[in-house]
Amino acid sequence: MSDDPRARDAHAKAAVLAEALPYIREFSGKTVVIKYGGHAMENPELAELFAQDVVLMRLVGMNPVVVHGGGPQISDLMRRLGKEPEFVDGLRVTDAETVDIVQMALIGKINPEIVTAVNQHGSYAVGLSGADAGLITVDQRDARLGYVGDVRTINPAILERVLREELIPIVATVGVDDDGQAYNVNADTVAGAIAIALNAEKLVYLTDVAGVYEDFGDEGSLIAQTDAAGLEKLLETDKVGEGMIPKLRSCVDALRGGVHRAHVLDGRMPHALLLEFFTREGIGTMVSP
Repeated sequence: MSDDPRARDAHAKAAVLAEALPYIREFSGKTVVIKYGGHAMENPELAELFAQDVVLMRLVGMNPVVVHGGGPQISDLMRRLGKEPEFVDGLRVTDAETVDIVQMALIGKINPEIVTAVNQHGSYAVGLSGADAGLITVDQRDARLGYVGDVRTINPAILERVLREELIPIVATVGVDDDGQAYNVNADTVAGAIAIALNAEKLVYLTDVAGVYEDFGDEGSLIAQTDAAGLEKLLETDKVGEGMIPKLRSCVDALRGGVHRAHVLDGRMPHALLLEFFTREGIGTMVSP
């Protein structure tokens, strides 16, 4: 190889593209559901890289579907409006006023911001919520929590229509009951349910940790690969971080429901999606059925 630095740089770039080619072929035409949240969504630089990654996935023939929550942003807006967040067993108590704030944060602010970021790279993104075309219907989880819903059904028709138009759905996780009442719904749970409804090839969770740990807090216990049964055993222990529990439960349900693979990735890492999908090594934790 030439000692010219420009030649070495060109060779390295060509090697990256050559490595990506078989993965591009493998995932072309496949649906991938991405749960987007945490630092990846709050950090402007990472948010911009995420938008680039999602558009690139679409351009090489994949069908990305983005599902987002916004817990920290909801809490921040509540405080700015003079209302202190309250939680029971880790779930937000959502009275009538709070559910209005949830909609303001998710549908009025976060969702349009993600759509705008993606559309800086072309007219691809379409913003949706669970109320659109009956996408997410829910049942009340617990009267103590107010308007907090558990997913009853996912109607994928609107998502399938958007995907057929080669667009990228961006879904805010507000669901509705039979009377049209809005409910706050856990975004991890919604992502898994949507992945099942779309028969997705992959379900990806972007988190603020490197992946799934056998013992949360022990950096050396990161799990590179496991299966649904392994996650179920892990959930029976007390070694799972509280924020990871709904992700792992959703992950198990999705894999049992027909999703082919799930991945828990460190969303703080630039281009985490591209590293996982288009390189041999991958990152984070891969979970098989």
